[in-house]
Amino acid sequence: MIDFKNTQIAFEAKSNADLRRAKILFNAIKHTWVVKLGKIFVYITTKLRFPVGWLLKPTIYKQFVGGETLEKCTPLAQQLMKYNIRSIFDYSAEGGGSDKDIQQTFDEFIRSIEYAKGNENVAYTVFKPTALTTDELLEKASSKAELNEEEQKQYDAYKQRFEKLCQRAYDNDVRILVDAEDYCFQDAIDEFTEEMMRKFNKKRATVFTTLQMYRHDRLPYLAKLYNDAVENNYTVGMKFVRGAYMEKERERAKQLGYPDPVCQTKKATDENYNSGLLYVIEHIDKFEMFSGTHNEESNIVLANLIDKHNIARNDNRIFFAQLYGMSENLSYNLAHEGYNVAKYIPYAPVKKVLPYLIRRAEENTSIAGQTTRELELLKAELRRRKTVKKGK
Repeated sequence: MIDFKNTQIAFEAKSNADLRRAKILFNAIKHTWVVKLGKIFVYITTKLRFPVGWLLKPTIYKQFVGGETLEKCTPLAQQLMKYNIRSIFDYSAEGGGSDKDIQQTFDEFIRSIEYAKGNENVAYTVFKPTALTTDELLEKASSKAELNEEEQKQYDAYKQRFEKLCQRAYDNDVRILVDAEDYCFQDAIDEFTEEMMRKFNKKRATVFTTLQMYRHDRLPYLAKLYNDAVENNYTVGMKFVRGAYMEKERERAKQLGYPDPVCQTKKATDENYNSGLLYVIEHIDKFEMFSGTHNEESNIVLANLIDKHNIARNDNRIFFAQLYGMSENLSYNLAHEGYNVAKYIPYAPVKKVLPYLIRRAEENTSIAGQTTRELELLKAELRRRKTVKKGK
């Protein structure tokens, strides 16, 4: 049994100063009012174009973001690899929907693929489909509404960008994760991702779709993908996450009068997630899997399934993953036990990554026990080091 409470392994790469800084940060964001004030502060400073990098860079930015550019993230990737943890660099700039913004983001996605080529430190690349077009267009296409001539032209351009990213990943022998989005966008994304998997996943999984397992329809969809892979002779690239838009999904379903797509309870979501892991392991001949979760039980479930089915712990078809700056006890202990692990590392200039940072703070505040667990682990390791120092 993996000991996720082993803080010596979890924080082996961290200095005392790193631990104290993280402790101060998590102590702050455990308070909802602090996060709300921070959100207001970010909104005002963004509107006023007030420079806040000097304040955020040594604090929340340093905790959750790898750097401003891929090149500046390289030392971090090298450091993580010393502990058998690979990287996934996620360009996390947000806030622009103009043609210029879309093109700049697309170009950066291409650069991230080129950076990953032949780079043993990098496990996957990733992109957000909503960064390649406007939300309005993607929502309309997903609803199957008829597009006018200009919309169709824009939608074709979106699909061309999408396919170019997959093609570049295939040409460079790099795996690429297609992030999941809001329910109202997802059908169109699923449809085109399936098309890309049929095209590029003949020899192995290059393109990975993402299932948000808080949706109660995802297990049937998982089985549908398996059957399609058998029929069309390809490998499904499968990324599991619990999901990031639960409250928004429920509110939108209520407003528009359609059935709530989200599981009714956390227990149902957990069961959905773990059932997905089991399904893939039992059909591993047609899958490669990326399990992105901070849930301790699900990580134990997958680790046990790998061992039970006599799959090598370092089988390159299966990866565990957590966000950078969080759940070091999961990442480092899994890697220490020989499992494949990757850290999801956002990068972007400070002003462009602010929305992401606010979401990380909100997530740590809203997820039951997340911030408390982080604090308890940090405090335990600082106490352990103090005791060791005294004993010398």
